[in-house]
Amino acid sequence: MNHQADPKRRLVGDDEHGWSDTGIFNFDGGCYAKCIRLSRQNEPQIWNAIRFGTVLENVMIDAGRRLLDFDDDAVTENTRAAYPVSFIDNAVIPGVAGHPSHVVFLAADAFGVLPPLSRLTPDQAMYHFLSGYTAKVAGTERGLGNEPEATFSACFGGPFLPRPAALYAEMLGERLRRHGAACWLVNTGWVGGPFGAGRRMSLPHTRALLDAALSGQLDSVPYAQHPVFRVSVPKSCPEVPAQVLDARGQWPDPGAYDRGARELAARFLKNFEKFPAVSRQIREAAPLA
Repeated sequence: MNHQADPKRRLVGDDEHGWSDTGIFNFDGGCYAKCIRLSRQNEPQIWNAIRFGTVLENVMIDAGRRLLDFDDDAVTENTRAAYPVSFIDNAVIPGVAGHPSHVVFLAADAFGVLPPLSRLTPDQAMYHFLSGYTAKVAGTERGLGNEPEATFSACFGGPFLPRPAALYAEMLGERLRRHGAACWLVNTGWVGGPFGAGRRMSLPHTRALLDAALSGQLDSVPYAQHPVFRVSVPKSCPEVPAQVLDARGQWPDPGAYDRGARELAARFLKNFEKFPAVSRQIREAAPLA
């Protein structure tokens, strides 16, 4: 969970969590928030948490005024603020809670083809959990050119898994079914085109989509199945224009979108070859290349 705290909800923790028989719990006890182009209006909790005791990384300072310049990406786009979770006003101390009713995966899709919000079946949730897709772009990683690079990290944390990734996916699927939790895939990356041509997904729109999903407002709206990724995409959402939900419709060239979606789907299928032993149901949740 990348820390984008919702002021209307309690924060159990930022990044590393477990899901036991009694509920969820946080491992790390701190927050490591991105702060490039940070503003009080869009991210008030992170803004207010940057105070004495916070460690800033790669954040530039206006030497003349001795003020932080969150818009300056001279060093990197990957500017960060690290602080105790207690710096968030509505943090849960200690970081434990009951069973979740919703699970959200975040994917920064730099190819601009994933829908802004998708609802996943348990099998699709296991497939995307195993895939752990996101994308790197120039300015956030060394050695990258101008084109985005797809990255797949099993369970969204491959280097930290002591046991086979498929085992964790099975555990997730079992818990989703046992507790009736809904699973959502959110594209926090690009829309209307790939990196360099499209635009970054609006943070207020992302928050409105998540707020509607978590509050049950999307339970009764109509959905459409994406023709390539086969996930369920809501056709309407309060406070979000209908065209924002249509990933293909936001591209000036629908044919280019179709090619981009199939190319990303092919990357998913190629990556998933590393999991030959998973169940047929999980394999069949794959996108169509």
